[in-house]
Amino acid sequence: MVIACDTSFLFSLYGSDSHSSKAVSWVARNTRPVHLNRLTRFEFENALRFSEFRKVLLPRAASQYLAGFEAAITQGRLIVVTSNLADVVDEASRISSIRTLTGGHRGFDLLHVASALQMKATHFLTFDKNQRDLAEAEGLAVPL
Repeated sequence: MVIACDTSFLFSLYGSDSHSSKAVSWVARNTRPVHLNRLTRFEFENALRFSEFRKVLLPRAASQYLAGFEAAITQGRLIVVTSNLADVVDEASRISSIRTLTGGHRGFDLLHVASALQMKATHFLTFDKNQRDLAEAEGLAVPL
């Protein structure tokens, strides 16, 4: 079983939002590591910094949350997978061609699901309903 995630899950787990308790609870019940690629890592890190810029997070909160995120990588609770970006974009393009006109999917949502498929994930963690629908349509189990 390979478990992948998107930025909404990471933000809830290592940041602070309305889904944080649910993310923390899920991780406490599950011992398998969560996989992500560098694209997801980049988007998550930027989301924290952007939230601090917008004053959604307190000053220096982004760096504190990033420290917890980095610790999880070091401890092996998160695994950053190297993916070929061209292959991920090709997969996202394939998914877009059959799903966006009927589901209204954003580019990064397509990239997250395509990344999960490229790393042979069986499960996908997200708090985004539209992305949940997309992941499920592509055969991924979404346990949250």
